[in-house]
Amino acid sequence: MIEVKELIKRALEIKVRAYAPYSNFHVACVVMTRSGKVFEGVNVENASYSPTLCAERNALSTAITDGEREFLYIVISGDSDYTYPCGVCRQFIREFADDYTRIIVAKDCDNYKTYTIDELLPNSFSKKDLK
Repeated sequence: MIEVKELIKRALEIKVRAYAPYSNFHVACVVMTRSGKVFEGVNVENASYSPTLCAERNALSTAITDGEREFLYIVISGDSDYTYPCGVCRQFIREFADDYTRIIVAKDCDNYKTYTIDELLPNSFSKKDLK
């Protein structure tokens, strides 16, 4: 099983691949599924702004396309000390995160913080509310 620090290292390495010509703010996300597969994503900006794709949704969507639905780790690294997911990404993560999912925001391999989705998006609306 891959260790958290390896996932953080991977996120730090791929951050340079982000397409961020407008904000110049690079973000990378690496997710690991319960089956042990690892997927990567970076932010991809667009001149008209609203079609911009965040790294978190990029990585999760790639995993979902591969048939994965259960996530152990969602690791995020950006150009700020600790880059947190935006509100849209928190809601997107809510759809797939469960009690076992850990969201990690990392400054580097030795400085990171771990959260659950309930901590980042308390009292959130989810698919449970539709039942």
